Amino acid sequence: MSVVSLKNVKGAKVRKAVFFVVAAVIGATASAGPAIAQQSTAPTPTPATVPAQSTGSVQLNVNTAINQSLVDKYVRDAPNVALAKCEGASPAFSSPVLTFSNYTPGPFMGADANISADVELKPGTAAGTYPLTVTCGGQTYSTKFTVPAAQVAKVPSGAAKAGDGSMAG
Repeated sequence: MSVVSLKNVKGAKVRKAVFFVVAAVIGATASAGPAIAQQSTAPTPTPATVPAQSTGSVQLNVNTAINQSLVDKYVRDAPNVALAKCEGASPAFSSPVLTFSNYTPGPFMGADANISADVELKPGTAAGTYPLTVTCGGQTYSTKFTVPAAQVAKVPSGAAKAGDGSMAG
């Protein structure tokens, strides 16, 4: 251990403070040192007994810094995108209420995905929860997404119009 010397400072107090800081750093480093594995008496599974891990996924849309609730929600009057992480040739998205176009390979910012497609909601789709699936390389991955109710597109007759003076007395 080395002692730091500072000029024009009361030496004993500085050395004492430096010593305690160095001791605290060494103590923190020692307690966060490498872990030692404990021996196990359980048999190690062989590759034949290890279940296959699913490494794929599928989702509708990606969260943004401004909106953290976009994943698996269709957004009316905005661009929507299906994203998937899967290995294999010819990835294909499917859903009973969506159409897919412009398949694009990734990677993509904000999502662990390697393929995407633009999404359009089929006309007349009611609000509800629907499946979204991607198939590629013989594997299929699914999720569910929600479609919100459509907003009122026409102002009811007799409704007040903001700013047109109709409410003025």
